Amino acid sequence: MSALSLRLPDSIHRHIKEIAKKEGVSINQFISSAVSEKVSALLTEDYLKERAKRADRSALKELLKKVPDRSPLPGDEL
Repeated sequence: MSALSLRLPDSIHRHIKEIAKKEGVSINQFISSAVSEKVSALLTEDYLKERAKRADRSALKELLKKVPDRSPLPGDEL
C-alpha cells in the first residue's frame, strides 16, 4: 500500500469528514472507496466501448425482430 498526500479545498474536506462519520468509516476509507468506484466506472466504460466495437448490428436486428409488438405496460409509456 502506498501513501498519497492530497490537497483539498476546506469545503470538500468538511463534506468528506461529515459523510465518512455518517457512514461510520475513516476519511481514508471513504476516499479509497470513492476513488475505487470512479476507477471501476472508467474501466467499465472503456470495456463497454471496446465491446461495442465488436457488435454485430445484423444480429441485433434479428434479435429485436423476436420482441413481441404490444402496448407498453402502464407506467412504461414514455
